[in-house]
Amino acid sequence: MAQAMLSARLAARGSTVPVTSAGLLGGRRPPPEVISVLAARGIDATGHRSRAVTAADLAGADLVLGLAREHVRHAVVVLPQAWPRTFTIRELIRLGRQSGGRAPGEPFGDWLARAAGDRSRRGLLGSNPADDVADPAGGPLRGYQATADLLDQLTRDLVELGRLS
Repeated sequence: MAQAMLSARLAARGSTVPVTSAGLLGGRRPPPEVISVLAARGIDATGHRSRAVTAADLAGADLVLGLAREHVRHAVVVLPQAWPRTFTIRELIRLGRQSGGRAPGEPFGDWLARAAGDRSRRGLLGSNPADDVADPAGGPLRGYQATADLLDQLTRDLVELGRLS
């Protein structure tokens, strides 16, 4: 959902920034609840298939976002050099707000470094509702809708803070 929503938000702004999705598992179709929730928002995800993230994916990314700390931990284990540009979406928004949004003309990597500040890898241990987006998998449709509402707000905040376009 996050990839589809961020892609749609950027496209609406005329952006050509590529957004791809990869995770811990591959070859799966979105659950019917995801298809339904995204369709209600005008996003067609019927053709999406999950795929497992690779070191090449991480090496080529300017930004790696996970919805939970476990995703960030996995990415950093696969490619330790990805650490400086790998965050949960909630973490990056929180840190970006604390350090200030990306200034006009500021290189994206400089903004990420400023936002990260003295962030420690130890902060990835465990789970934390402040950084993790709960996975609605297997739950009721209203859980998927709540997650979509949250992701709508998070992608909006990310685009505004990072001046993505």
